[in-house]
Amino acid sequence: MIEDKNPQRTSIAQLGEFGLIEHLTRNFDVTQESTLKSIGDDAAVLDFKDKKVVVSTDLLIEGVHFDLAYMPLKHLGYKAVVVNISDICAMNAKPTQITVSVAVSNRFPLEALEELFAGITHAAKEYNVDVIGGDTTSSQKGLIISITAIGEADENEIVYRNGAKQTDLLVVTGDIGAAYMGLQVLEREKQVFQVNPNSQPDLDAYTYLIERQLKPEARKDIRTLLHALEIKPTSMIDISDGLSSEIIHLCKQSKVGCNLYEDKLPLDPQFISVCEEFNIDSTTVAINGGEDYELLFTIAMEDFEKIKANPNFSIIGHMTQESEGIHLVTRANTKIALKARGWDALSE
Repeated sequence: MIEDKNPQRTSIAQLGEFGLIEHLTRNFDVTQESTLKSIGDDAAVLDFKDKKVVVSTDLLIEGVHFDLAYMPLKHLGYKAVVVNISDICAMNAKPTQITVSVAVSNRFPLEALEELFAGITHAAKEYNVDVIGGDTTSSQKGLIISITAIGEADENEIVYRNGAKQTDLLVVTGDIGAAYMGLQVLEREKQVFQVNPNSQPDLDAYTYLIERQLKPEARKDIRTLLHALEIKPTSMIDISDGLSSEIIHLCKQSKVGCNLYEDKLPLDPQFISVCEEFNIDSTTVAINGGEDYELLFTIAMEDFEKIKANPNFSIIGHMTQESEGIHLVTRANTKIALKARGWDALSE
């Protein structure tokens, strides 16, 4: 297919704010029983009856959270939804609705926003959530996206960060570190392109890592899996800022310590290979890289038999007395104090 060197660019100003909202939201369907009124009034109306409501919100800012040099707008729209859905999943709740707000500068034509909202629409359908409102406004610089996610759960289903007990097992879903290495590959190829714009990257060897960075998935399946296994976690968090940071959050809020075992970390073979290529220690990346959006949780020791052979979960450590501290136990059986070296948007 020949690339269109002169793509259509429709000025957003031609539509105006209300025309833009109508244009971008025309493909959103309502599927949740709890959605009584979605887009089109001063506020959405929800009815959760006897369920508890959980709410989370995130900002994604160009130049801080994403780089449009290698992040396609459709992927960005999808990812923006996923990172918020993941927070609802981390409460052991079912995601049901989202609101979407965007601020754009005049460098973005209507077609760019259509791509962004195509990704949002795809994610809403994939995760069966209703888009029930939001806002659009102008930005002096780049693109800003704010999404609020809403979910429901019975009161006895909700899992907080502060419930871990001494001797609880520490469990993680999937594998970790791949999203960070995907970002390193993309950043390297960006540098190459800036030096030689005619260079075309060959990314076949990095497919999994790049997908983990550009199109992550929230673990909506874990709630169902745990219910089927008759396991309720004692604490839970999603891995957005790095495994070490998330473990420390659980420990501080639960007032416990932790031993994390290096040889138990679930690492994808492609991840290990690319760490070697970049001459980066795989354990360092696995515990400090963020954006995996896997779930990290603790379970009571008596639930070990229910989970030990399940391929969706890896038992990577156990909780201890708070006074013992938070440590990584290396393959050489030495203890290293775990520090929060993951993502911090407010760091210098």
